[in-house]
Amino acid sequence: MTLQAIDHVQLAIPPGGEDRARSFYAGLLGLAEQPKPSELAKRGGCWFERDGLRVHLGVEEPFHPARKAHIAFRVDDVAALATRARTAGFEVVDDGALPGHARAFIFDPFGNRLEFLQPERGRPAREPRDAGETPRNDISS
Repeated sequence: MTLQAIDHVQLAIPPGGEDRARSFYAGLLGLAEQPKPSELAKRGGCWFERDGLRVHLGVEEPFHPARKAHIAFRVDDVAALATRARTAGFEVVDDGALPGHARAFIFDPFGNRLEFLQPERGRPAREPRDAGETPRNDISS
């Protein structure tokens, strides 16, 4: 058995949050909504996809936003996305702690934290981690 790829990621939303999810995931991020299979559609939530990138949003009750666990999306213009998100009223936290990347965290309408990063031109996508380095336990990791 060999892992081949990530098929999709799923985040939780509160009951009745589908329209707010559409404004963020389709409106801001440009992901097209995909129909859910009828048996799964009964549970609520919505699915979004573009170019093989799949984000599923499932209803959770009681709802708790993902504030530490998160999805990291690679984008071609972090600054432009952050500006659009701020203009649309979403919380944005700029972060320069990852060497070789422009990076921002944007919180969806439900408080789920999403990471957006853009490799800087001429820099490696990731710098090697020192053998003894321990990952930090804060918003930047």
